[in-house]
Amino acid sequence: MTAIADASGAAAQPAPTRVKLDQPLDIRAVLIFLAVIAGALFFMAYSIYSDVTGAGGGPTTIVPFLLLGLAMLIALGFEFVNGFHDTANAVATVIYTHALRPQIAVVWSGCFNLLGVLTSTGAVAFGIVSLLPVELILQVGSSAGYAMVFALLISAIVWNLGTWWLGLPASSSHTLIGSIVGVGVANAMLRGQDGTAGVDWSQVTNIGNSLLLSPLFGFVFSALLLLLGKAVIRVPALYTAPTTNAPPPIWIRGLLILTCTLVSFFHGSNDGQKGMGLIMLILIGVAPTAYALNRALPESQTAAFVSASDAASKIVAAHGAGYAIIGDPRPAVTDYVHAHKISEGTYPSLVVLMKQISDEVQQYGTLAKAPFDKVQNMRNDMYLTSEAARILAKDKESELKPEEVSTLNAYKKQLDLSTKFIPTWVKVLVAIALGLGTMIGWKRIVITVGEKIGKTHLTYGQGAAAEIIAAATIGVADGLGLPVSTTHVLSSGVAGTMLANGSGMQWSTLRNIALGWVLTLPAAIIMSGLLYVVFRHFF
Repeated sequence: MTAIADASGAAAQPAPTRVKLDQPLDIRAVLIFLAVIAGALFFMAYSIYSDVTGAGGGPTTIVPFLLLGLAMLIALGFEFVNGFHDTANAVATVIYTHALRPQIAVVWSGCFNLLGVLTSTGAVAFGIVSLLPVELILQVGSSAGYAMVFALLISAIVWNLGTWWLGLPASSSHTLIGSIVGVGVANAMLRGQDGTAGVDWSQVTNIGNSLLLSPLFGFVFSALLLLLGKAVIRVPALYTAPTTNAPPPIWIRGLLILTCTLVSFFHGSNDGQKGMGLIMLILIGVAPTAYALNRALPESQTAAFVSASDAASKIVAAHGAGYAIIGDPRPAVTDYVHAHKISEGTYPSLVVLMKQISDEVQQYGTLAKAPFDKVQNMRNDMYLTSEAARILAKDKESELKPEEVSTLNAYKKQLDLSTKFIPTWVKVLVAIALGLGTMIGWKRIVITVGEKIGKTHLTYGQGAAAEIIAAATIGVADGLGLPVSTTHVLSSGVAGTMLANGSGMQWSTLRNIALGWVLTLPAAIIMSGLLYVVFRHFF
C-alpha cells in the first residue's frame, strides 16, 4: 500500500489498490467445466428423446434431428455468450470493492443466474417471440423457419463477441431485438412487400421504450440514491475507495454481496428467457407432436377453456354482426395480425376460428389426446387467435368496452396456457449455459465497468447504489414481461454515481460505450437480414 503526498509534503490518503484479476488456471476447474458441458449435452439429448417417444411420434429421418442439434447448440451458445457478456456487469462492483474475490464472485453470480432462469415465468421469452413475423412463427418447421432461427442467433452471437472482445458493455437484448427486426424486414422484402411490413412495430416500440428508458432510470436513480445515502447514512467509510485488498466492514460487505446477488438473480430471470422462446420455436419446428401443445395440462382445464372461448366468441360475433365468410378463416385473421387493420372479414373469420378451436378441444377432451396429424395445425390456430385477441384488445378501432377487453384477455390467457410453455429441462439447459458463460469471459467487461467509466476508484456506496437500482429496474421489468439490458442499466448506474460523487468521467470510454449502443441495432439488423437472405438459398 502506497501513500500519496500533497504539495506541502504531508502524507495524504493511501491510493486505492488495484484489483488482482489474473489467477493461475486450475486444471480441476477445467475438468469440472468440461464435465458439466458433457452432462448438459447428454441431458438435452435424453430429454428430447424422452419427450418425442412419450408423445408417440416425431421425425422419421436423421436430418431433422441434425438440424435440431445444430440449432440448439447455437441457441445455447447465445446464452453462453450472454453470460460472460452481460452478467460480468453484476460482479464488477463486488470485485472492485473487494467484497468478494473475483473467482468466488463469478461462481456466486453464475449460481444465482441459474436460479433466476429456473424460476422465470416465460413472459419475456414469448414477448421476444411475438416480434417475429407471424408467417414464420406459423411455419417454423419450414426452410424459412430454420433460416430465421440461424440468422438471428448467429448475428447476435457475432456482435456480442465483437463488443466483448473490445471490452464494450453493449446490450445482448438490443442485439437480439435488432436481429429479429432484420429477419422481419428481409422476409418482407423477399415476399415483395415493403420492408416495414415484416415487423410488429407496436411491439418493437414497447420493447424499445423499455430498453431505452431503463439506462436513464439507472443513471438518474443511482445518482439520487447515492446522494440520499450520503445525507442519511453519514459513514465516511461507505463513500471511500478501498485502500487495501482486505474486505470492507461486514455490514458493507453484506450489502454489496446482497445487491450483486439480486442483480444476478434478476438478470437470469430476465435475460435468461430471451433464448428460451427461440429454443421452443426450434423444438416445435422439428417435433411438433411433443412441443407444439402443452400436453401437461390436466383434463379439468378443458371446461375453463371452453367457457372462456364461448364468452369471447360472443363478443367478437356481436361486433361482426351482419358479415359472414365462406371458406378458410385463417387468411383474414392473419392479415389482421400482420396489418393491424380491421376489415369486413376480420370479426366473422375470427369467430369461426375460435369455434373451430373450441370444438376440437371439446372433441379430444385434453390436448394430450390430440391426434398427431392435428397437433401442428391446432397450435398454429391457437397462436394466431391469441395474437389476434391481443391486438384486438388494444385496437381503438375495435371500440371494445373495458369488460369486453377483460373477457378477451381471459380467453387469450387460456390459449397461451396451451401454446406458450417452457419445459423444465429447457430452463435447466439455459441456466447452465448462462451460468457457465458467467464464469468464463467476465474479465474484459469487469475492467471497463470497474476502472474505465469514472476517473476514481469505485467506492462501496457507489457500487451498492448502482446495484440496488439495477436489481429493482430489472425485477420490475421482469414482472411486466419486458426485456431490459443489465449492461445498460448497471453501467449507466455506475456512471450516474461517478457524476453525483464528483469523481469525474472518462469520456473516451463513455463515448465508445455510447457508440457501441448506437451501432448495435443497425449492425444487428443488417447482419441478420443478410444472413437470412443467404440461408434462404441453402435451406
